[in-house]
Amino acid sequence: MRTEAPSLRRMLIPLALAQFICSFAGSNMNVMINDISHDLNTTVEGVQVAITLFLLVMAALMIPGGKLTDRWGRKRCFKLGLSIYAVGALLSAVSPNLAVLILGNSILEGVGTALLIPPVYILTTMLFHDLKSRAQAFGVISGMGGVGAATGPLIGGLITTAISWRVSFLFQAVVVAIIVVLSRSIRDPLPPDPSRPFDIVGAILSATGLVVLVMGILAADKNVAIAVLLLALGASVIGGFFVWVRARESRGMEPLLSTKLFHNRISNLGLVTQNVQWLMLMGTSFVVSAYLQVIRGYNAIQTGVIFTAATLGILASSLVAGRLAKRFQQRALILTGFVTTIAGVAFLLAIVKHSPSAWSFAPGLLLIGLGLGVMLTPSVNMVQSAFPETLQGEISGLSRSVSNLGSCLGTAIAGTILVSGLTTPTKSYALAMIAVAIIGLVGLGATVLLPKQNPAQASLESA
Repeated sequence: MRTEAPSLRRMLIPLALAQFICSFAGSNMNVMINDISHDLNTTVEGVQVAITLFLLVMAALMIPGGKLTDRWGRKRCFKLGLSIYAVGALLSAVSPNLAVLILGNSILEGVGTALLIPPVYILTTMLFHDLKSRAQAFGVISGMGGVGAATGPLIGGLITTAISWRVSFLFQAVVVAIIVVLSRSIRDPLPPDPSRPFDIVGAILSATGLVVLVMGILAADKNVAIAVLLLALGASVIGGFFVWVRARESRGMEPLLSTKLFHNRISNLGLVTQNVQWLMLMGTSFVVSAYLQVIRGYNAIQTGVIFTAATLGILASSLVAGRLAKRFQQRALILTGFVTTIAGVAFLLAIVKHSPSAWSFAPGLLLIGLGLGVMLTPSVNMVQSAFPETLQGEISGLSRSVSNLGSCLGTAIAGTILVSGLTTPTKSYALAMIAVAIIGLVGLGATVLLPKQNPAQASLESA
C-alpha cells in the first residue's frame, strides 16, 4: 500500500482540481452580474437565468452521466467532459449576447460537468479502498469543491475588475487544460462495458422533470399561475420517471437508477443534507452578491473580497476535515456544520438594517464557510460508502445530481425572491435569507434523524 500511495496522491490532484473548477464556475458569475448585464445588454434576471441553467443542466444530466461511466469507462467520460467544458468556456469568453453565453456556459459547460464529475467520485471510491484513506480523499475533493465555490466571487471579481469578465472563462479553460495533462496518471480500476444497457427514456424523463420543476420556480415572480402549472408538470414527470424505473425493474431490465439506492435510510438522509448544504451556499452567494452590486453599488472586486471570509472558513475547516473524521462521528460533524451555517445566515439577516458597511457581512460569511467546510466531507463519505462498487456509477450520479440540484434551487429560490423585490431591496433581501435559513432547518432535521453511528463510521474509527 505504501508503494502505491504516491501514485494515488498524483491521481487525486486532477480529480480535486476538476471539482474545484466546476464549483468555481457555479459561483464566479455572481460578482459579474452588473458587468455582464451591461456588456451583453441584458438584465440581472437574465444573468440569474444563465447561472441557474448551468446548475440545472448539471443536476439534470448528472444521473445519466454517472450511468454512462459504466459503458464508456470512467476515465474516458472524465476526459470527454473536460473537452466539452473547455469548448463551452471558450465560447462563453467570446459571447456577443446572452443567448451565446447560455449556450457556452449553461449548456456546454453544464454537459461537460455532468460527464466529468461522476467519475471523480467513482474513481475516488474505487481507488481508495480503506475508509480512512477514502475519508481523507473525499475531504480533499469536497474541500476543493467548497473552496472553488467560495473563491469564485473573489477570483472572478479580481479578473473582472482588472481585465474583463470574459477572461474569467479563459481562466477556466486554462485550468481544464492543466487537468487534462495531469489526468494522464489516472488509471481506471474497471474496464468499460459497452454492452451495459442505457435507459434512454428514463434519462429523458428525469432530465425533463428537473428542468420543468426549476423553470416553475424561476417563473414565480412573473406569473404565479404558470409557475404552479410548471411545478405540477415537473412533479408529474418526475413521478412518471419513478413509475418507469419500477416497471423496468419488474421486467428484469436495468433502469437508469436502481430503486435499491433508496432503500438505505442513512444514504437517503445523507442526500438530503448534501442538497441543503449546496442550496445554502449558492443561495447565500447569489443573494449577497446581487444585493451588494445592484443595491449598494459595489463593483466585482469589492464584492469578491468580501466573500474572502467564506473562502477562509471553508478552507480552514476543510483542511482539518480528515482529522475531524477520525475523532468525531459523521453525524456530529454534520450537526455542528448546520448549526454554524444557520447561525451565519441569521447574522447576515440581522445586520442588513443596522450596518451600512459591507464588511459587516464578513462574520456571517465566515460562519457559513466554517459550517459548510465541516459537513461537506462527512455527507459525501456517508452516501458513497453506503454502497458496493457495482452501484458506484449510479450512486455517484445521484449524489452529484442531488448536490447540484441544491445549488440550482438555491439560486432559483433565493434569487427569485430577491429579484422580484428589487424595488424594496432590504425587504426582498431579508425574505430571501429567511428562506435559506428555513431550508437549512430542514437539513438540520434530516441530520438529527441520522443514527449516532453507522457501519462506515465504526470501521473508520477502528482503522
